[in-house]
Amino acid sequence: MVNEKKILISPVTRIEGHAQVSIILNEDDSVREALFKVVDFRGFEKFTEGRPFYEMPSITSRSCGICPVSHLLASAKACDAIVGVKPPETAVKLRRLMHMGQLIQSHALNFFHLSSPDLLLGFDSDPSQRNVFGLIEKQPELAMRGIKLRKFGQEIIEKVAGKRVHSSDWILPGGAKWPLTKERADYLYANLPEALEATQKTLEMYKNMLSGLEEEVENFGNFPSYYMGLVTPDGGLEHYDGKIRIMDKDGRVAAECVDPAKYRDFIGEAVEPYSFMKFPYFKVVGYPNGAYRVGPLARLNVASHCGTPLADEELKQFKKLGKNGVVQSTFHYHYARLIEMLFCIETAKSLLEDPEILSDHVTSKALVNNYEGVGIAEAPRGTLIHHYKVDPQGMITWNNMIIATEHNNIAYNMAVTQVAKKYVKAKELQEGMLNRVEAVIRAFDPCLSCATHAVGQMPLEIKLINCNGRLVDRKIR
Repeated sequence: MVNEKKILISPVTRIEGHAQVSIILNEDDSVREALFKVVDFRGFEKFTEGRPFYEMPSITSRSCGICPVSHLLASAKACDAIVGVKPPETAVKLRRLMHMGQLIQSHALNFFHLSSPDLLLGFDSDPSQRNVFGLIEKQPELAMRGIKLRKFGQEIIEKVAGKRVHSSDWILPGGAKWPLTKERADYLYANLPEALEATQKTLEMYKNMLSGLEEEVENFGNFPSYYMGLVTPDGGLEHYDGKIRIMDKDGRVAAECVDPAKYRDFIGEAVEPYSFMKFPYFKVVGYPNGAYRVGPLARLNVASHCGTPLADEELKQFKKLGKNGVVQSTFHYHYARLIEMLFCIETAKSLLEDPEILSDHVTSKALVNNYEGVGIAEAPRGTLIHHYKVDPQGMITWNNMIIATEHNNIAYNMAVTQVAKKYVKAKELQEGMLNRVEAVIRAFDPCLSCATHAVGQMPLEIKLINCNGRLVDRKIR
C-alpha cells in the first residue's frame, strides 16, 4: 500500500525547474541507485528553425530568466561566426563586463538565497524556516550582503546593456548596438569596493564553516569524474572565450579543443527514457563512464590560475583540498562559486579601468558569409554551447544547444545515488534525508527550466521504490 505524505517548504523550493528523484531499493531495503529525472520537454532546438539567425540571441535568451546573458553571449558568438566578422575589441570587453555581472548575480543567488539556509540554519532544521526568509530573520547582515551583491551584478548588466533581464536589444552579431557611457562606468566603479569587501567576508565565513561540515563534504557527490571548462591560451580561468579543456580525475589534460566548431569530436549526447534532459558524455571514454562535470568546481579544476591577484591566492588554497589539485566533492561548488565571484569583481575593475571600454566603436557590420556557426561561453552553471546552421538567406535550418546544466546530468545521478546510499536507511523517508538529496542538487546550481525550457510550478519529487518496482513512499517539495 502506498504511504503518501507531503512535506512543504514554504515559501520557496530553492530549486529552479521541474525534477523528480526516484530512489530504488534492494531486497534488504538498502539503496541500489537513485535517478534524477527532469520531466518537462525542451523545444528551442526545433521551434527556432525557420527564424532569421539574427533573432537567435533574443529568442534563446528567453529560455532562462536567471542566466539570459550567457545565452545572449553564446548565441551572439555563433552569429558572429555566421557573418564571419570579429567584433571590435571594445565590444568584446563590454560583452565580458556584462558577463562578469551575470556570474556575480547568479552565484550570489545560489549561495545566499538557495544554499545558505542549509549551510547556516542546518540541513535538519525546521523546513518552514529553512529558506531565505528564515535566513533574513537569523542572519540579517549576511542576507543583506547577498542582496547587495546580486544587485551589483544586475546593475553591471543594466549599465552595459540597458536592462537587467533579457537585455537582448543591446547585443547583435558583430558586436553591440551602443557604447558604455562614462557616467555609467563611473557608477559601477564606485560600487566595486563594497562588492569586493562583501565577497571577501563571505569567503572567510565559508572557510570557517567547513570544519563543521566534514560529513557533507565527504558524502555530497564526492566521486572521481572528468571536468570540462574554457581556459585561456596559457591555461587560465576563462568565461567568454578560449579553448575547451577536459581534465581527468588525476589532474591530467585528457583533451583540448581549440576550435569551438569541433566540440562534437569530444562531446557525445545520449538520451534516457526517464528524463527529458539529455546526457552529454566524453566521447573518448563513452557513455556512461565518460561522465564529466562543468561549472565553478570544474572551471577551477581545469584552470592553472585565475589571473587576478586575490582570486589566485584563494585558488591556491582551494586546490589543496584535492589530490593533484583536483577537488572532487560536489559540496565544494559553493567554495568555487565564491572564488569566481572574487575573480569577476577583480576582472570588472580591470575592464572599467581600461580607457578603451568607453570607445564608441562597438559594431562590425556584415551579412551571411558562412552557413554554420558555433558559440561557446561559460554560463554560471558551466559550458554553454550554441550551434546553428542557416540557409543562404540566413534562416535557421538546424540548431543544437547543449545547456550548461545538461553536462552535469550523469554526475547528478551519481551524486543523488551517493547521498541516498548514505542517508536512506529504511522504507520511510525522513525530511532531513529529503533535504540532503535536494541540497546536493542545489550544490550544482541546476537551471532545469533552462535545460528543459519548462513553465509553471517548480517542484522536486522524490519516490522510494522497492526491489519489485512498487512505490513505497513519495514526497513532494
